[in-house]
Amino acid sequence: MSKNNIYIETYGCQMNLADTEIVMGILKNNGYEITQNAEDANVILINTCSVRDNAEQRIYGRLGNFKTLKTEKPGLVVGILGCMAERLKKDLIEEKKIVDLVVGPDEYRRLPEYLNVAFNGEKGIGVKLSRTETYDDITPYREDGLQAWLSVMRGCDKFCTYCVVPFTRGRERSRSLDSIVEEIKVLSKRGFREVTLLGQNVNSYNDNGSDFADLLSACAAVDPKMRIRFTTSHPQDLSDKLLYTIAGKENICNYIHLPVQSGSNRILKLMNRTYTIEHYMGLIEKAKKIIPDVSFSTDIIAGFPGETLEDHLMTLEVMRQVRYDGAYMFKYSPREGTKAYKMEDDVPEETKVKRLSEIIDLQQKISHELNQSLIGKEEIVLVEGFSRKSIEFLSGRTDSNKVAIFPRSEKIKEGSYVKVRINGATSGTLFADVVEVYPETGENLHLTA
Repeated sequence: MSKNNIYIETYGCQMNLADTEIVMGILKNNGYEITQNAEDANVILINTCSVRDNAEQRIYGRLGNFKTLKTEKPGLVVGILGCMAERLKKDLIEEKKIVDLVVGPDEYRRLPEYLNVAFNGEKGIGVKLSRTETYDDITPYREDGLQAWLSVMRGCDKFCTYCVVPFTRGRERSRSLDSIVEEIKVLSKRGFREVTLLGQNVNSYNDNGSDFADLLSACAAVDPKMRIRFTTSHPQDLSDKLLYTIAGKENICNYIHLPVQSGSNRILKLMNRTYTIEHYMGLIEKAKKIIPDVSFSTDIIAGFPGETLEDHLMTLEVMRQVRYDGAYMFKYSPREGTKAYKMEDDVPEETKVKRLSEIIDLQQKISHELNQSLIGKEEIVLVEGFSRKSIEFLSGRTDSNKVAIFPRSEKIKEGSYVKVRINGATSGTLFADVVEVYPETGENLHLTA
């Protein structure tokens, strides 16, 4: 067995998935092979997330498993990559002595060098943040598939008081527009059918005067039969130009992830979110006018320091007004190094749990009602494969990112587009019959029904 067998696990957001592909590209170029089995590896890497406490606890638990494996294989190198590496390097290497390697998000180019150090019995540590690193020239390693995630920028300058990202991923910097377009051209030739552009705040994208709307337009022009998605937008920077760009390109999905976090202006100010609810609701209304059938998802934090029952009720009211298709909903957990960490975490745990439960229940109700309203309507679906529950059914996603289930057919292949008619729905799934199967050439295909 080669000492160059590497096993990687990825936790957290799509940004981390994209980073893992960059890491694999770097390692493959340096003679390493990727294995799908931890037992076959000489190097185990965990790409980590530090955004919420429960993600960190899961990773600590996983490291315990690998420590057992390391006892059986003394030469095994175990390393931590990503956000948690930067934040907890002292704890991971010096105090708990769990890992041999700690490499932050801006030091992946030097990973082969740090691995050599670890193989020689030293600790490989690289956690410096960069103001310029974008990995623009690195070709990510991707298996063939339908969907790809591309980081178009790194870092964040917003400094929300609860968020560790500026401290773990550094300040904002954008990749060149040309390099992103070239990468999408390659993906199109390989048969990828959907690309999601990633950034902590994509609305801040700037490449020598080209803004995010310009980038989105250029990406959509590469292949009119390839869907383009993006995440995440910050409400402060969402421009009219961007909304008109989405409306003007059929293959840019009519779906916007727009985190609100709280419905209370007082809490938003404590969070340093730099917008008011009035501004946020104005954006929602404007988007609904400019983009036909636009749908929204959001992020919501329950139990931020100082949150009262009245603040919580304001959040529920915003949810009722906007009627999000989906939401990522969390109870607040303090993150060391952030400004909120110094605030008194004064909302009792049982209150956080109760408020989060009310938020989740309301969102499920709204999602169910929105999905029920689609019964009888037609949608274009990108076929992703078999349904999880039965190989007699296929699964795919609509333009608005909803999962649709429909009967399998010999005519329908993975990667095909089909037009379906919705005949039933739950809060999370649409059930449908196939109306039309579009040919592989994409003839007569319109990406919106």
